[in-house]
Amino acid sequence: MASRLIEAADCVLVAVDVQRGFLDRVEAERAAGFLDRIAFLAASAHAAGVAGLATVETPEQWGGLHPDLAGALAGWPVLRKEVFGLADDPVVWPALSATGRGTVVLVGLETDVCVAHSALGLLDRGLRVVCVEDAVLSPGAAHEAGLARMRAAGVATLLTKQLHYEWLRTVAAAKAFGAANPGLAERLGVTL
Repeated sequence: MASRLIEAADCVLVAVDVQRGFLDRVEAERAAGFLDRIAFLAASAHAAGVAGLATVETPEQWGGLHPDLAGALAGWPVLRKEVFGLADDPVVWPALSATGRGTVVLVGLETDVCVAHSALGLLDRGLRVVCVEDAVLSPGAAHEAGLARMRAAGVATLLTKQLHYEWLRTVAAAKAFGAANPGLAERLGVTL
């Protein structure tokens, strides 16, 4: 039986369509700290040996990868996505599959469409899917509707803090992360 905890060695973190055009549609209060949480998870992923990639949808319309994440996601492939769901995209799916990871962790925009379509399609391909619910967004009621649909299908949902500690797993690893990233959690508004 597979572990119920999220195993870092089996994960790929995917930042779905974190683009200014999509983020600008979300209410400011709801969007507060969103980019910071993704940056924090990218640092956690790096510390835990988690693979990562990002997608952008129609960048000529919605913009490229949000510039505030350029440093945090440095070294990750940024792939143009033409299909809402990652599992059906002819460029993204092969790149995702090539990581060899069996657990896909989703963050990004928008919860009810691209994130939900990706989650459902990846489940259909036999992968374990995790959605970080405080690191995905949609405007209005669409956010909760997207989360509810994913949960009903069997997608695990958790918060940034939960995933951070599941990836690091030990007190020693958590202390090492803090020493390597002094004040990162506080600067980014992530409560640990």
